[in-house]
Parts: sequence; structure tokens; C-alpha cells
Amino acid sequence: MSGHVPLTYSNPQIQNSNKEAEPRWVRYLLITLAVGFLGLFLVLPLLAIFIKAFDKGSSVFLEAISNPDAIAAIKLTMLVALIAVPLNAIFGVAAAWAITKFNFKGKSLLITIIDLPFAISPVIAGLVFVLLFSSHGLFGPWLQAHDIKIIFAVPGIVLATLLITLPFVARELIPLMQTQGTADEEASMTLGASGWKTFWLVTLPNIKWGLLYGVILCTARAIGEFGAVSVVSGHIRGMTNTMPLHIEILYNEYQFSAAFAVASLMSLFAIITLVVKNIIEWKANKTMKPEEGEA
Repeated sequence: MSGHVPLTYSNPQIQNSNKEAEPRWVRYLLITLAVGFLGLFLVLPLLAIFIKAFDKGSSVFLEAISNPDAIAAIKLTMLVALIAVPLNAIFGVAAAWAITKFNFKGKSLLITIIDLPFAISPVIAGLVFVLLFSSHGLFGPWLQAHDIKIIFAVPGIVLATLLITLPFVARELIPLMQTQGTADEEASMTLGASGWKTFWLVTLPNIKWGLLYGVILCTARAIGEFGAVSVVSGHIRGMTNTMPLHIEILYNEYQFSAAFAVASLMSLFAIITLVVKNIIEWKANKTMKPEEGEA
């Protein structure tokens, strides 16, 4: 993944001018191409997953998702997401606050570092932790001496997921907070509010939709991450297999119905994520329209 498009708000005037500029047949052609492309490469594969999941009946589906290894993989995936997402949300807010509200040396370097997980392969990101924390890694002897296990254990999976999902919240908030400027915070501080009070009563309400949007994207990526987690997990059944790794093992063992059953759970989460994402965008646009009218 080379980059990410931040949450944006549509301008009805621009949309109306575009409608008038383009002939109707051009609009219909573009819409047909877009819908056809999405149907062929997104909707059909998604339907195929659910069809294959129930191919041998609901009993096989229920058995696949209630298998102890599958339940362990689901629990581990949720645990990793519950740890990684809040930490990245805190980091994202702090980083966006520092970058947009203050001028300091190294700001461009900080933005580059935040974007780094978008530029490197997830496999390379996982390999970095192996080189650092494995038994033959840089900190391996010290970790072994203190009986601390990171690679091929839950801490390694959490660290790899943290690194891969690190940019999502920050990259949503930075352009949003840059657009808002610092006038509201300066007014609050001038009236005597403390920094924390200003954050909770002024900054946070202004960024809530962007923050929620970033958290949703971060959660989706944390649950679906494969490459980095695969390198550090060790593929230990019932212990270090997340849902994507469990699906891969089932598929390689030719347990196709079971693999698609677990995959359908991840697809269902993706659909829920998409619905919530659209609701947030709708609410954000609805919030922005009265402000534009007042302006």
C-alpha cells in the first residue's frame, strides 16, 4: 500500500457543475464501467466466499467456526485489535496534534516516519522484529536470559500489527486538523482554559468524525493483516494463528469449506466496516453543510 486518501467532504456546487459539463451518455457509461468493475472484482468474489462457505451445509459451516483452533484464532485476532487500535488511536491523535498545532525541527521527518508502513512490505516489517527479538536477534540473548518471548508469541503479533496499522489514524487527522487551523484552540486558551480542557472540549469534538473514520480503518487492517503477522507468529495452532493465518492453513490442507467459513466471518466484518464507514461519512457531510451555510 503506497498511500491513503483522507476523509474528504463533497461540495454539492462542484457536483452540480460537473453534471452540467458532462453529457448524459458519458455519465451513464462511466457509472456502468465503475459498477461493472466493482461487480466483477468485488461483489462476485464476495458472493463466492459465502456460497462456498455454505456449500456443504450449515452443519459444516457451524463446525468450522466452532472448532477450537478457529475459536482461538478469532479470540487472538480480536485481542490483537483491542490492543493495537487504541494505542494507535492515542498515537495518531498525539502525532496529529504535534504536527498541526506546533512548529518544531524534524516535523517533516516525523511525517515521513508515520508514512513508512505504507511504503514498506508487511513481510519486511515482520522480518525487522525477527531480526530484533528472535533468539539470534539483536536483543535475543537478553530476552532469553529474562525468559521473555516476543517472536512466535502474542507480543510479536501485537508489535507487528501496531507497526502496520500505525499510520491510519494519524493520516486521517493530520489533513483535517491542518484545515481547521488553531484559531479555536487559541481562543479557548485566551479565555483561560487549560490544555487538557481545550483538547476535550474544543479539539476532540472538531476531529471526532475523522478519528472514528481512522479507528475503523485501523481496526479493519488489524483484523485482516497477514504478511507481517505471518512472519512473527510461527503458525502455532491454537496459540499464534490469527484468522487470516488459520484460513491459510485450512486452505493448504484442502479443507476448503472450513477455510471459506472462517473467511466469511472476516468478509462479514468487512461489510459491517463499510456500512459504518458510510454512516460516518454521511454524518460528517451532514455536520459540514450547516457550517458551510453559516459561512
